[in-house]
Amino acid sequence: MSRVAALLTTASLLAAAFASAEEPKPAVELVAFTGRTMGTAYSVKFLQPPAPVAVERARQEVGALLDRLDRATSTYREDSEVCRFSAYRGSDWFAVSADTARVVAESLRVSEMTSGAFDVTVDPVVRLWGFGPRRETGETPPEQAIAEARRKVGWRKLQARLDPPALRKTSPEISVDLSAIAKGYAADAVVSLIERLGVTNSLVAVGGELKARGHGQRDRPWRIGIDKPLDDGRAIQRVIELKDKAVSTSGDYRNFFTDEGRRYSHAIDPRTGRPVTHHLASVTIVCETSARADALATGLMVLGLDAGYALAVKHDWACLFILRSDSGFIEKPTPAFEKLK
Repeated sequence: MSRVAALLTTASLLAAAFASAEEPKPAVELVAFTGRTMGTAYSVKFLQPPAPVAVERARQEVGALLDRLDRATSTYREDSEVCRFSAYRGSDWFAVSADTARVVAESLRVSEMTSGAFDVTVDPVVRLWGFGPRRETGETPPEQAIAEARRKVGWRKLQARLDPPALRKTSPEISVDLSAIAKGYAADAVVSLIERLGVTNSLVAVGGELKARGHGQRDRPWRIGIDKPLDDGRAIQRVIELKDKAVSTSGDYRNFFTDEGRRYSHAIDPRTGRPVTHHLASVTIVCETSARADALATGLMVLGLDAGYALAVKHDWACLFILRSDSGFIEKPTPAFEKLK
């Protein structure tokens, strides 16, 4: 999300990844390497297939892929496709890579699903509240400034075309920030890449976005720790098993400011131009793709418990909503989430 508060961290993952009460079988070799991309860390783990994959080749190809995606989608690089499109003030189709067009097209689908609660054009409002790339100290902006920023927001003013790949804006001031979906898309892309190299069992994390394929060691599903939404420190709220699925979490903690005694979350509602004010602490969702999970986690967090839960149940999404209360955290899982192990 405009920097989703990623609850599923590498630390959580390592805490729960290979726990098993079964008698151990001979372990297949586990390959693991890490790096930096998109302003965060990434981790790749996979089991060596019968015809071993050249690890250095995999590392180099993954690094090249992530660098390409960063050059396309980054809001931190002025030369990225997204930044150049945001600076463009015309209304003609703007040529981009296939990756960028696909990410924006998926963003628009999620915007439709969430009635605009997820919106990649929300950046002017995010920056106004001090949650942009520079992480400025926030303060409550005046009403006139909020209204002005909202005029520059609107997912319906953005279009994506896949063939040939291009973007178009119907309002010249529209800008795009893909930080709430690009890392998920990257996780999907890495899994697809190493599959082409022959890997069938893998776990990839880009920031807090995780995608699992197949199983972990000893034929056990990958086990993922979901963090308790604490402002400080870390603790595991739940452990789930993941196979051929992706998981993402959005939360209202670790990225907020307090002004005159009131807490303001970085989770901005694009429809109001203001931070959310409900008591939902975090949302975790399990989906087929990491890009979809990444974006939906953000949208559901903005919608809040009532509307978000209703939408998740309607679509049979596996979600865990965690509510903040005076007595601690309260879980509300959807029926589909309850079926997960």
